[in-house]
Amino acid sequence: MKNFYEQFKTPIVTVVLIFLGFAIYTTLLGPIPFSINSVNTTKTDLFSASGNGEETAVPDTASISIGVTKEATTVEQAQNQVNGISSKLISDIKKLGVQDKDIKTTNYSVNPNYGSGGPQPLMMPETGSSERITGYTVTQNIEIKVKPLGKVNTVVDTATNDGANLVGGVYFTFSDDVLKELERKATIKAVSQAKEKAQVLANASGIRLGKIVNVVSSSNQPYFARDMALSNEKTVNPSQPTTITPGESKVTIGVTIYYETN
Repeated sequence: MKNFYEQFKTPIVTVVLIFLGFAIYTTLLGPIPFSINSVNTTKTDLFSASGNGEETAVPDTASISIGVTKEATTVEQAQNQVNGISSKLISDIKKLGVQDKDIKTTNYSVNPNYGSGGPQPLMMPETGSSERITGYTVTQNIEIKVKPLGKVNTVVDTATNDGANLVGGVYFTFSDDVLKELERKATIKAVSQAKEKAQVLANASGIRLGKIVNVVSSSNQPYFARDMALSNEKTVNPSQPTTITPGESKVTIGVTIYYETN
């Protein structure tokens, strides 16, 4: 027994002294401080560069605004005139190969006309004067989508020869398939330009580019207006053919690329 006690006496005394030392230290100086370091590895500094790509082509689709407006003493008379002309020109335009889905009425309005000679008196509260309804104006506007563009001039001439007296703007654009291909090519150019610009800027400023973390793109609206009005020459000489040319138009894509930096 004595040998067993002698064997463990020294370790037991050592452990007791260690705990006693901790107790004295914390009593005199407070708790022993421990610290944990937190390391945030998320990179928040990004390097960006922008580029633009353009593709030019001749539009393959046109949208034409054509209308009929007539004045008459009664609503029925004005409507009959407008409806008759509109029905004929729509029928004739369909004969040119324009489909039903590409012919759309965008406006049909009936408005009274006021004057001093009409049969129906109307008191105007703003001025206190009495005016009369002298008649009515009925207007119908039709939007016609035309493809191919070779039909544009024929569509306009057919409509005006049938009695259309309102011809608004002609808008040129691209069909979905053509637009998609133009945007694809313009995007490739924009990305290439942005990458090249980023590398030049990084080399000049001593920055090492890391991986690409984001790409943002934007595009213009490929919808190109050509103003057109029914000229006096066309009114006086209906046989004078219409000449509308679309010219070239471009699709522009803008791209901004964001990089991490090393």
